[in-house]
Amino acid sequence: MEKYRTLDGVQLSGKRVLLRAGFDVTIDGGKVMDRERIEALVPTMQEIMALSPLIIVSHQGRPKGKRAMAFSQKPIVPVLEEVLGTNVQFAESCVGPETEAITRTLKKGEVLFLENLRFEPGEESNDPAFAKQLAALGDAYVNDAFTNCHRKHASMVGVPKLLPAYAGRQLEKELQYLSQVVEEPRRPLVLIVSGAKMETKVPVIRRFLDKGDDILLGGCIANTFIAARGFDVGTSRYEEDMTEQAQEMMLEAEKAEKADIHVPRDVVVASEPSESAQKIDLPVEDIMGDMSIFDIGKVTIERYRAAIDKAGMIVWNGPLGLYEMNRFSHGTKRIAEAIAAATKRGAVTIIGGGDTLDFHVRYGYPLDAYTFVSTGGGAMLEYISGKPLQAIELLRR
Repeated sequence: MEKYRTLDGVQLSGKRVLLRAGFDVTIDGGKVMDRERIEALVPTMQEIMALSPLIIVSHQGRPKGKRAMAFSQKPIVPVLEEVLGTNVQFAESCVGPETEAITRTLKKGEVLFLENLRFEPGEESNDPAFAKQLAALGDAYVNDAFTNCHRKHASMVGVPKLLPAYAGRQLEKELQYLSQVVEEPRRPLVLIVSGAKMETKVPVIRRFLDKGDDILLGGCIANTFIAARGFDVGTSRYEEDMTEQAQEMMLEAEKAEKADIHVPRDVVVASEPSESAQKIDLPVEDIMGDMSIFDIGKVTIERYRAAIDKAGMIVWNGPLGLYEMNRFSHGTKRIAEAIAAATKRGAVTIIGGGDTLDFHVRYGYPLDAYTFVSTGGGAMLEYISGKPLQAIELLRR
């Protein structure tokens, strides 16, 4: 972390510290359903509180610059009070004279949590005037929102140009572990990637073709590759316009010194996504009619486990099937167990992405079974694809 400004040796005493947090968590019926991203920032928050007033800024969902109260951050306040063991004030607006006045009354150890940044159109458009309003709330800026570091938003790239800016402790850990993947990976290096959109995954797949050893595919991405191999995918979700790119990458993978792309050879299909649906495990060449792919099959699980069992480093982003339904979670469970076993034998294992974390919470799989759990999804993929992230570059020494 010598490349970046961290909290080490920084004199924060008496300064109002603006902490950019990544608290975009699932809220259902006014209750926070997953607290991992909040709890991950407790060390940073406590370190700041010991010296200074703490002002937390974050966002929730996609309200598109409007005050849509379904995306209010107020339900997070009780969770913050519990994990920090103190009273947390809440500002109804993230900017403005009233909010600024509150920040000027804060004393050391006091906490103010601001309403959703994305209620303001200037956040996502990176409006300089909005960044200036945010910067007026503090004397120093700490970025601990790795989950949002791939976004060029005002709170991510505007404010750190206006205030002394530092990396928080969680962001510091993210960079320490993920930089190993980019700069000094242990071999064999395995990438497990899934999800709905190929476009966001192509850069990381291409990088791992050159830098990795095995790429294991699941979800709709795998369906697109199955279709690209010329098989019928029935009524499965896939991206027809991306099949040509998938074919190109598979041809590239056949070259010497390129990573192997592992596409499912068998899959679990059903005619509908329900817990009562009749499911069948069959080879991909036998898919037809109204069949839809909802999970990887037994043969594919064993092939993927074989790659995991010999890996020195594993990066996992995305469950391998329709994990939300227990009926189609089998493949993801077996892969999670294999990665946990690899961790025990000494492999470096890094997992990330909102759905990946949700899977673990949903089925009670322990997150401490891995070397490191990233709070990021898209940011994690962009970083390990080798793409410079402006929010992080602004923290360079």
